[in-house]
Amino acid sequence: MFIPYFFKSLKRRVFINGIGAVTTQGVWRPDFFSAAREIDQAITTADQPSYKGLASPAAIRRMSRGMKMGMYAAQQALAEAAVTTPDAIITGTGLGCSEDSDKFLRSMWENDEQFLTPTSFIQSTHNTVAAQIALQLSCKGYNVTHVNGASSFESALLDTLLLLVSGEHKNVLLGGIDEVAKQTYAFLQAAGYIKADGVRETVKNSLSPGVNYAEGACFFSMGIDQTETSYGEVVDIALQNELDIAETGSFLQDFLTTNDIQPTTIDAVVLGYNGDEQDDLFYIAIQQILPFATPLYYKQLSGQFDSCSAFGLTVAASVLQQQTVPSMLYWNDKSLPKTVWKNILIYNHYRGKDHSLVFVRAC
Repeated sequence: MFIPYFFKSLKRRVFINGIGAVTTQGVWRPDFFSAAREIDQAITTADQPSYKGLASPAAIRRMSRGMKMGMYAAQQALAEAAVTTPDAIITGTGLGCSEDSDKFLRSMWENDEQFLTPTSFIQSTHNTVAAQIALQLSCKGYNVTHVNGASSFESALLDTLLLLVSGEHKNVLLGGIDEVAKQTYAFLQAAGYIKADGVRETVKNSLSPGVNYAEGACFFSMGIDQTETSYGEVVDIALQNELDIAETGSFLQDFLTTNDIQPTTIDAVVLGYNGDEQDDLFYIAIQQILPFATPLYYKQLSGQFDSCSAFGLTVAASVLQQQTVPSMLYWNDKSLPKTVWKNILIYNHYRGKDHSLVFVRAC
């Protein structure tokens, strides 16, 4: 899916003006990447902050981890961008508040579908996080949650770009959220999507089937005005549901040609290497097509989950703003030294589906 000419015709730019996150590496902060550690467990939960002040103690007790993570990250992003109330809220999630879904289904089973409390059901819907953020901020504008597998966040990003370049809104709160739910992840583990319990492998030394799964919430304050806090500009995005490895070249080349980008001008490519042998073949193919771009990776820090590509966008945004790459983000040690980071491409997919390309550049 390409809509670059629509973006160009309106001549409006879209900037990342604030970031907030709750991840396996903790919350978003200045030393986020320098203090990061590699994930080497089958399932890793997020390093939760104190949620005191986020809402009333009673309300916090009723919230799932996904809801708390999303609300905290949203507040961070808006505060960094000095935005009180966004014009719209757009989120992406693959499984939504799956912890509450598990609770409700378990309650149905254990109570023979009788005397059920509605709280878990109400909070299990995929748009719960976006709705709660809107209620907290008194934001009555456009509010949409995209649920589209591993491209859920990219779908939300595309919606954000369309909304901003059309001139309908000036500021949009964009986020990607997924949480660990014991029963749901047990099913994924049984299917071989997640590594077996007890296996301690990182993305680079992975030898067993499956990937290291995790959870997290990454939010971005997106706007059409560049500010002092702007990290970079999101130029374009492309989505493709299915591709063969042999087709990745044409997918990438069509994207570059449409945006008048020469492959040699791409300074870095952020790849979603996750330790799964078949998944990583696609990233190897993209890397071979862009031999002059420095390969970076991030799922060794974030883990794999449906909206983890939002974490990849934080990597690109941080590199563009700081003009430096933390050592743990380099895929290999063969990269040519660079002093200026201007154009970065982000490529992600999962299990051969939901391919996405996102092009970001320095302000």
